[in-house]
Amino acid sequence: MEDFTERVVTILKEVPAGTVASYGQIARLSGNPRAARQVARILHSMSRKHGIPWHRIVNAKGEIVIRGGEAAFEQEERLREEGVPVIGGKRVDIERYRWDPGNDELPPHTL
Repeated sequence: MEDFTERVVTILKEVPAGTVASYGQIARLSGNPRAARQVARILHSMSRKHGIPWHRIVNAKGEIVIRGGEAAFEQEERLREEGVPVIGGKRVDIERYRWDPGNDELPPHTL
């Protein structure tokens, strides 16, 4: 696994229940603030294999980006089960539920 990919996977696993993070936020925390799309690709291709809590990742507006289908419903349900309300079936209050880790909360090799 490339260094950036490994950092992304590690940080994604740290997003705690009851919070959300954006693709761009994960990219910044991983050392490449312009790599939000790469974070999405990593999440899509590695979430099952690495046990990543994929449902806690939304876009910068707090929107669920999966459109329709079982996966969008599953993301909404999982967030609600963790206490994160989903407005209109597609958006969370990202200002209220955003994960805001301090440097002491991130694994040392990701800093």
